[in-house]
Order: sequence, then structure tokens, then C-alpha cells
Amino acid sequence: MNWSPSSSITLICFSLLQIVLTIFSLTRICKPFQLFIFRSDLTNCPAMKLLYLIPLSIILYACPYESSVGLEPGPVEAVDSSLLGYWYGIIKDGSDFFGIEALDISRQSDSLYAITRYGKTIRGDMIVPDTARFTGFTSRVNDQLFMTIQGSVLQVITGKKKRPEVKTQKIFYLSNLQRRGDTLTVKTITDNFSPLARKGFRYPGQLKIEISQLLEQKKNIFDDTYSLSYRKMPRPTNLQTR
Repeated sequence: MNWSPSSSITLICFSLLQIVLTIFSLTRICKPFQLFIFRSDLTNCPAMKLLYLIPLSIILYACPYESSVGLEPGPVEAVDSSLLGYWYGIIKDGSDFFGIEALDISRQSDSLYAITRYGKTIRGDMIVPDTARFTGFTSRVNDQLFMTIQGSVLQVITGKKKRPEVKTQKIFYLSNLQRRGDTLTVKTITDNFSPLARKGFRYPGQLKIEISQLLEQKKNIFDDTYSLSYRKMPRPTNLQTR
């Protein structure tokens, strides 16, 4: 059997493709709130493109914690006007890979924020632009500022004799916010940050106490894969002014 460099490249490309598609199938369990990473300067070599996609896919597999309750039963603080505006982010993961996304935060009420996230999502085996909308409110845990972000997922309930029933379930994401001037740093609470998180929290007070205790114990409850840093910029003219 003759073995040539071109045969080697073909085999490598095929093997990498299998790995990428497998990891892509795993990443589809993550919800739209999770940041997505891409690289803008991929070379034209198919093998190099796949090599770039492998760490991308592994990064995507990390998911933020989804809770059935927020840190508070409802809003407890007035909207902070310094958090409002268009925040442009370059999210670094500690390597050469980065993601670009934007958060458009506006006032929904005196104590609620309306949040539009412009980023990326996965459809099939492709990464495409994605826009997601949420509401959120801020509160304090051990003098640290957190935002409870509310989203929703559709559940399809099937039965042997009943027609499939579609229900909307509220879910909450929890993020720590630190603002210095025109820079906003966001740290998301990671999935399974606590043994209790695997079982689920029954009410907001239980969740808040657990986070408070872990912070006092200097436990790392955040996803440190990413460095989420946003810079406030003028809102693009193609976006509707609120």
C-alpha cells in the first residue's frame, strides 16, 4: 500500500471532523445565554480550520448554572443607570481564541432590566449569529453585586394517551457584576457549583444562603474558563433606540 502526505492529511481531517461533530452534539445541551467563541482569522487549510474548532467546541461544552429560583423572590433594588447602555465584549478564554458579543441593557421598569444579547449559537453543525432577550434584577450577597437573569425554556410533555403538551418553564441564571468606569466584568456561576445545586433549590433564601456561605469560605463558584469583559460604547445606529 502506498502512503503519501496527502493521504495522511485526508486521514487527519476525517478524524478531526469526527471529533468536532461529536463535541458539537454535546454542546447543544447548553442554553443561549452561554457565550460562544469563534476565531476570525482561520486559514484556508481545512485541517487548520478543524484544529481551531476542537478547542472551540470543548469550551462551548461548559454551561452556566440554571436555577428554578432566583436570588430573591423578586426585584429588591432600583435600576442602576450606570449599567444601562450598549456593552461590547471580547471574551478571552486564556488562549488565542476569543468571542465577540454585545449586551444591550435598558430599563424595563424601576427595578427591572431588559437585556438583549447579540452573540452566537449552534444550529446543527454550524455556528450562526443569535439574538436572545432576557429580563434581570440586581441584589447583593455579602456586599457583592449579583444579577438574577430570567429566561425560559419550552418543555414538551408526552403521554401514551394524551397529545403532547408544550409548557414554558422559567429558569434563572446568576452572574456577579463588577463595573469600573466604562468597563463591566461579568462572572457567571458555574453548573454544579455546590452539591445542593445538583438537587435544585426550593426557594430563593436557600440559594442565597448557600452562595453566601461558599463566598465566605473562599470557594470558587464561578466559571473561570472565560474572561468576560465588556466596554460601554455608543449603541449602533442600526439598532432601534429604546
